Amino acid sequence: MTLVLLDLDGTLMDSAPGITTSVAHAFRTLGLPAPDDRALRSFVGPPITTSFPAHGVPPERLAEAIRVYREDFAATGMWDATVFAGVPAQLARLREAGCALVVATSKPEVFAVPIVERFGLAPLVDGVFGAPLDEQGTKADVIARALATLDRRAGDGPLLDGPVLMVGDREHDVVGAREHGIDCLGVRWGYAADGELEAAGAVAVVDDVADLAARALSLLGLGA
Repeated sequence: MTLVLLDLDGTLMDSAPGITTSVAHAFRTLGLPAPDDRALRSFVGPPITTSFPAHGVPPERLAEAIRVYREDFAATGMWDATVFAGVPAQLARLREAGCALVVATSKPEVFAVPIVERFGLAPLVDGVFGAPLDEQGTKADVIARALATLDRRAGDGPLLDGPVLMVGDREHDVVGAREHGIDCLGVRWGYAADGELEAAGAVAVVDDVADLAARALSLLGLGA
């Protein structure tokens, strides 16, 4: 089997509007100055548990900030998102080429699964793996659980006996994949800062959604 691991926020979906609105709501509710728009966009991708402290939330108020954020996100923010134009067609092309597709996201799985279902991506992927609700761990941990689960599904024979590729838009996608000896194809349409993906060691970076499947298949040795 050839496996493609797919990040969600910034790779398959433009999730920034809902995430940044809920983050700003949390800062305002706590009476703290909200980050500017550029800083708010940096919240998209990494665990919220690390992003809040990095932007001024004191340790003693972190649990409160996370609670307020999640309440607002669950009510409205998680649905304020769109699938990037062209993504479904690219996923369909990868499946037609024989790839298994699995979402591997740092977003808590309790949010990721209904989002994938609500926005019509569920029929195009073979599984959705996310972080626990407390968001403890790293992207590498999410990938590890996805790989282990797929192996268990194999039954008597190995399922993960072909090449594996990660596709993501942030440095933690690249680093998490590398911990498992997996190359990461970066995507330019997400939320990475200029040069972030290259500096992290992405094997390549694709600029346009329309080129995603062809570039992934080429890196997997399946041609264009």
